[in-house]
Amino acid sequence: MSKAEKTKQHIIEKTATLFNTKGYISTSLSDITQATGLTKGSIYGNFENKDEVALEVYKYNAGLLGKSLSRSFGDEYPKSVDKLHAFVDFYRKNWKFVFSNGGCPIMNAATEADDSFPALKTQVKRSFEQWMAKISATILEGQKNGEIDKKINAEQYASLFIMLIEGGILLSKTMGDQSFLNHALDKIAHMIDHELNILPS
Repeated sequence: MSKAEKTKQHIIEKTATLFNTKGYISTSLSDITQATGLTKGSIYGNFENKDEVALEVYKYNAGLLGKSLSRSFGDEYPKSVDKLHAFVDFYRKNWKFVFSNGGCPIMNAATEADDSFPALKTQVKRSFEQWMAKISATILEGQKNGEIDKKINAEQYASLFIMLIEGGILLSKTMGDQSFLNHALDKIAHMIDHELNILPS
């Protein structure tokens, strides 16, 4: 990694929590210099403008979440139903970490990703599409293997799981009460066992 690449990565990593907590639009150049210890000239020497920093930071934050979630869908869990439960358990085990870093980076960016920042909106849309595709593929695999009811619409359930999780995170973070997220996760776990799974437990 070259010196320029190291500096760029330093800026992204040092501002990751800042952008996720304060917002991708509200975070100022002064906030960035304070978080990184670098001058404005150094920031602009590595990024075209603040929006480019914000986009790269979003990709970094969403990428970290994606890597962590991908472990739930790995070979460690041979059955599709077990993969889906591991996905739910990820949020049970990691909610404190997610909250301490400002909440879900995808949801936070989604609330800001309107027409005033179309490039961010495009990235957030892509993240949601990838997330839904991962869950859908797991459900389809379970249907193919005879674990999951073939009448189930994989895309509908994938989007429903995401809506429940994001809504649970939003309410829990706003109200300062983890129970809202737990209710959402309990509902998803119940759907996995009683609506999707057709094998005896």
